[in-house]
Amino acid sequence: MQPKRVAILESRMGEQLASLVAGRGGVPLHAPALAELPDLDPQAIAALLKSLDARPAKLAVFQTGVGTKALFAATDSLSLSEKFVSLLKSMIVVARGPKPAGALRQRGVRIDRSAADPFTTHEVLESIRDLALKGERVIVQRYGSPNRELDAALEARGAEVIEIPTYRWSLPQDTAPLEELVARLERNEVHAVVFTNAEQFRNLSLVARKLHKEDSLHKALNGTLVASIGPVASAALREAGVKVGLEASPPKMGALLSALDKALS
Repeated sequence: MQPKRVAILESRMGEQLASLVAGRGGVPLHAPALAELPDLDPQAIAALLKSLDARPAKLAVFQTGVGTKALFAATDSLSLSEKFVSLLKSMIVVARGPKPAGALRQRGVRIDRSAADPFTTHEVLESIRDLALKGERVIVQRYGSPNRELDAALEARGAEVIEIPTYRWSLPQDTAPLEELVARLERNEVHAVVFTNAEQFRNLSLVARKLHKEDSLHKALNGTLVASIGPVASAALREAGVKVGLEASPPKMGALLSALDKALS
């Protein structure tokens, strides 16, 4: 991909991804678009476990590895992890993908249903479509923002959905790199933009809106190669009228980087 300029909005693994782009001859422009903030209320979790003792849930959905680990860290601090694992034994446990599955296995939790690749909400719902949920409680480990599609689908089937917040997404404290990226895109100085999360696009658009440049941002994105990690990020982009140039298959960093290298070489 030498010497193409590639914008990277990933935060947690952003430096690693930037190094991989540089290793393939590209020029990485790292502009982190997400900050992950803790959103756990230990007392609320303690109250939830107490209520589950009195009225058990039928289903538990774990959506992310980071959130699952954070939830168990909270139950550890309350000396309630053993109790939580015991309660999960009476529920149908669903893992959205390999990361929450791995975090659950580390705690000895049995996994009853697993979402198929590419691990979106659609696959989660497919994995439980045979279950009768009317009048049943369902607990959902929330990730950075509420999964309204999942909640609405469960509620439409008569379930009582109880979300457990673990972390939330927000704009980074320093938005200067994002502002600079908007300016670079306007000047046609970027060859590709890599989105590994739908919220990255929403936050980039938010920064552009504050600069009164949202329309020009979307126009500029449509003039460059937009690379998406998978269906969820792609849907957010297309909903805003942004053309997705390539989508990783499977939705993983390695596949995304290989497809990007091929497209830019």
